[in-house]
Parts: sequence; structure tokens; C-alpha cells
Amino acid sequence: MPTAAPVLLVSDHVDGSVHVVTVPDGTVTGRLTGRHLSEHAGFLALSGGRVACVDDRRGELLVLDPFGEKLVERAVPVAVPAEHLACDPAGRRLAVTTGLGKNTEPWSDLLTVVDLAADATARVRTRVGEPGVTVLGGGDPLVVLRHREPGALTAHRFADLLAAPPGCPVVPPHELLPLPDDGHGDAQAPDSGHVFVATGEGVHRARRKDNTLVAEAVIPWESPARGWYLRLDTRRPALWSTLRGGAPDPLRWPEWTNQAWRHDLATGRTFLTDLGPGLVFRLALARNHTAFTRIHPDGDELILLGADDTVRRLPLPVMDGAPRRGGTPWEGVQRRAVAASPGADWVAVTRGGHGEVHIVDAQTGHETTRLRLNTPLHHGGHVMLRSRNDGADGDPVGR
Repeated sequence: MPTAAPVLLVSDHVDGSVHVVTVPDGTVTGRLTGRHLSEHAGFLALSGGRVACVDDRRGELLVLDPFGEKLVERAVPVAVPAEHLACDPAGRRLAVTTGLGKNTEPWSDLLTVVDLAADATARVRTRVGEPGVTVLGGGDPLVVLRHREPGALTAHRFADLLAAPPGCPVVPPHELLPLPDDGHGDAQAPDSGHVFVATGEGVHRARRKDNTLVAEAVIPWESPARGWYLRLDTRRPALWSTLRGGAPDPLRWPEWTNQAWRHDLATGRTFLTDLGPGLVFRLALARNHTAFTRIHPDGDELILLGADDTVRRLPLPVMDGAPRRGGTPWEGVQRRAVAASPGADWVAVTRGGHGEVHIVDAQTGHETTRLRLNTPLHHGGHVMLRSRNDGADGDPVGR
């Protein structure tokens, strides 16, 4: 039986569409309309090439099977706007937190938990804010929320949340660990039962012990900059981030410094690679490369960091409506999204506002295909690249 080609999910969360295309040829194999996926909660890899995401307009958790005959495998009502999405290592129990949405102040304290195997769901109230979430496995899975101002890690037994009565009751945590107030970025290492949080001090970590959390030593950034994004490397036991330095003023974003940060969990060693000035945020993990996009008024580029620490830089065509000097890199501008699969050598990069996706062979550094979709890909859209059994589900946090 031939191996299925990798597939790319391309979401325009403003336009309300999702395309599924094969890579690298770009054949459209599926499409959803009227689906406004949460770009912030992102895509969550499940086993067998399946993907979970949240429709922010309809208030539904979607389980998609881009390799199956029916794209939408399941739709489950959840509270929105979705902030973060995570599952336990088995991919059975999911949690969805709520955030600001289009509001300027935190207002929602709703948390939704879903047991896919039992076809059960519950909504509870926790704490107003923009909480991150991880779901630690074990005989009695734990939902761990990361709060800010005041910073804390709080733990809830998944079974207790699922058994909550109707009416969205307030459910206090059974465990709390203090954190700095500026936590932003979450990861979990399923094999060791560790949860990690990016803060200005470094990466705080805690380990599950029975039904409690035990704080462990902070992993330093080893740089005056800090990471705002944290990701588990499923190819080897490591954490990745991009460290942003320089003046915090968003109007000075072209001057921001950026470094790729990799921390080897087996050896405890940290590796830093300079990426250049401008806006660098999320990253993607291909088979032998880690991919970053860098946006700058002098020119954008895709950066491929090889397993041997070699760096290859590929210029990207300019975006109409790209961030400019004198403005912020967030408001009313176009951006880029990047995706890769740990089971393939392809990297996908969007060109926000143009409806284009560049498909690049990370091994050669050459663009192989340029997809043109019938959607602008506002704000860069959001993308996920999957091979059927690529091991991406080893990272149980939405990206």
C-alpha cells in the first residue's frame, strides 16, 4: 500500500475557510467554508494524522481527519473565544481555555474539557485571564493551567472537571505553584511528566508526582533576551523557543534581536543561533531542520536551521500590507505562518494578504511549489503540515 503524501491544512481565520492540499503538488483534497478557526489556539496534532482545532464563531472543537474520506470527524461544543488547546499524551482528553478574543481586557473564566472516547464534555469556571494549558497523563490525568498577574500553575483532576454539574460552576484547583507574572509559552514532555512555562526569568518547570506538582530548577535563557513561545521537539528530547531582545517598544520592532534557543533535555545543554533583526515568532520542525520566518522592512526570509547547526536563508517576496517602520508589527498588518512535519522535509510558508503558500524543500533550500488559494490568508492565516504517522502527536499542546 503506497504511503500517503503529506497534507497541508491552510486556515484563513478571518475569511472563514480551511483548505487541505497535498504536498508538494498542491492538489486540493478537502475544503471547509464558514469555519473561523482560532489562530491563537492553533492546531493540535492527534494520532493517525488527525488534527484538533476550535471554530471560534460556532463554538466547536473540531477533530479533522485530512487523510480520511470525511474531513470533519467530530464537532463538540466548547466555550470561546479559544485561547489555548491541549490534550493528554493519549490524545483522548482535551482542554480548551478562553481568552480575550476581540476585547481589550480579560473577561472569560470558562474552561472546557472533552473526553473523546467517552463522548463527554463539561464547562467550568476557573479564573479570568488568558491561561495556557497542558494535560498531564497518567491514571488520573491532570489539567494544568498557567495564569498571569498573579502568575501561577494550578492543577485540576480531569475527572473532577468532567464530573462538574451543569451551569458552569467555579472549580478551585487542588494544587498551586507560584510563577512570575509574565508567563507566556507552554510545553509538556509526556515521557517524564514535566510541564514547562516560558517567563522573563527563564523556563520554569514542574514535575508531576502523584496528583501534585513539584517545582524544579529554572532553565536559564543564557541570553539577555527571553522567549515568548515554547515548543517540544518530538524528534529528540529538546525544547525550542525564539528569544526576542531589544527595546520593548513595539514601534521599534525592526531593531528587535532574535535568537533560536534549543535546550537539550537529556544533557541540559543550551544552544543559541542568531536569526537577525525584526519579527520572528513561531517555528516549525521538519525532519532534519527547524524553520523560522523573519519579517523586516529590508526584506523577509525563511531561515532553515539544520540538525548540524548550519543556517540557510531564503529570501521571500514582499507582502503588501507588511509591517512597516513607525508602526507596530501586530495591528492591521499582514504576517506569515510557517509549518512543517517531523516526518517530512517540506516547509510551508504563507504570504499574508496574497493567498499564497510557498512549499520549500528544506534539504535543498529551493521553493518547489507556490500554491495560490481563493482566500487572501488574512494576517498570514494559520497552517499545519502532517504526515500520517509523523510523531507530531508527541507534542500534546496546540500550535
